[in-house]
Amino acid sequence: MILDGACPPGTSCTDGCPSASGYPECFDDLWAPRPWGWHILPNNLIYTSYLAGPKEPRFGTVWYNDTDPDPLTPSTQNGWLWDSTLGGRASILRYGSDPVLHPQGFEVQIEGAAFVRLDPQEDRDLRSADYRFGVPLVYGIGRWQTKLAYYHNSAHLGDEAMLKHPDFTRVNYVRDCIVWGNSYYLFDWMRLYGEVGYAFFNSGGSQPWEFQYGTELIQARPTGIHGAPFFAINGMSRQELDWGGNVCVQTGWAWRGDRSEKLFRIGFEYLQGSDPQYEFVYYNQNRCGIGMWYDY
Repeated sequence: MILDGACPPGTSCTDGCPSASGYPECFDDLWAPRPWGWHILPNNLIYTSYLAGPKEPRFGTVWYNDTDPDPLTPSTQNGWLWDSTLGGRASILRYGSDPVLHPQGFEVQIEGAAFVRLDPQEDRDLRSADYRFGVPLVYGIGRWQTKLAYYHNSAHLGDEAMLKHPDFTRVNYVRDCIVWGNSYYLFDWMRLYGEVGYAFFNSGGSQPWEFQYGTELIQARPTGIHGAPFFAINGMSRQELDWGGNVCVQTGWAWRGDRSEKLFRIGFEYLQGSDPQYEFVYYNQNRCGIGMWYDY
């Protein structure tokens, strides 16, 4: 499952990675200390988005069938729906190292996304959209990373849904949240993580506390054209749901870039529990489908 990347001309992977940053590097030790310095708009991230996190910023889309009741017409099942995430996470400023993979140091990031749900059974009507923006402050050393972040999330009912279902009560779900998260790579290819969030402003049924946790198994080094398998599981628990939440499982095939940590995945997703679209915060989903996801 672990492959080595290309080595610089005249060296071998037993020589160790060169002290200078940049590609191509040996990938025999992803966590070796490297020189620290100031980097503006670096090409990679110290703390990356959780692969199976339903509210993580990235480019992604999932087509799925949901067997739970439709919030807009409870006498029927949700059926086929189409959820897309339009956003990303980027590093703005870093004092630390700048290797191709797994930089270390202090970092300021920005992250944001629109989480959009369309209904293919109703002329692709816009059902709902969540919007998120955040600023994580990150520190990473060796295999361990931590973040202290702020994010704002607001939920909105789609205009076509409001017109077709005027009796549905819109929820003005809003949270402004402070998050403390930690991530640790037990092996190069296995990441464990957990975070706690406290919302200091709540509306629409939102309550302060939330928890998120999970694990990821994925190729640590550049995959080449053939790619490699991945598996990820993520759990969320929220106070407004009496500490219920949802579990999301993803598995499939992934490709990681040669000159960066850019990651493209295709595969299967299963989610059970609370609806990740916060406009439907008190409804559940039991869904499975196929998706693709891109992290940069």
